Amino acid sequence: MAIYLFDSSAIVKRYVPETGSAWVQSLTDPSAGNLLYVARITGAEVVSAVTRRQKRGQITAADAAVTLAAFRRDFPLGYLTIEVTPLLVESAMDIAERHGLRGYDSVQLAAALELRDFCLASGLPAPVLIAADAELNAAATAEGLIVDNPNTH
Repeated sequence: MAIYLFDSSAIVKRYVPETGSAWVQSLTDPSAGNLLYVARITGAEVVSAVTRRQKRGQITAADAAVTLAAFRRDFPLGYLTIEVTPLLVESAMDIAERHGLRGYDSVQLAAALELRDFCLASGLPAPVLIAADAELNAAATAEGLIVDNPNTH
């Protein structure tokens, strides 16, 4: 069993075929027995990413509808959720200032750090942040997190 926190750039690959999709699907396959975490905001980010792909003509409206239905089905039951609390937002503000990340990337990193602290305090293995965002991955590495980029698989 491994523990993963997926940011939206990575988890969208479970639903939309692109580089790294097969790898993400292998990690998220229930038979793999992994613990899958997302930050609460990932829901809005994935819906936005799929909808934007449709509006740009990269996927059909029918494919977007099927994709969104699958994600909305999985979101409440297929992932453990890190809530966006006032304390997490304070941490994200510090991260944004320290690393110059975009707002939601700072929230994603704050969620990963919160999960890491929980896991280590509970005697669990450190989680791996899965993100297809070079800036986020660099900041996460600087913060001492284990990261992996699905675009390299």
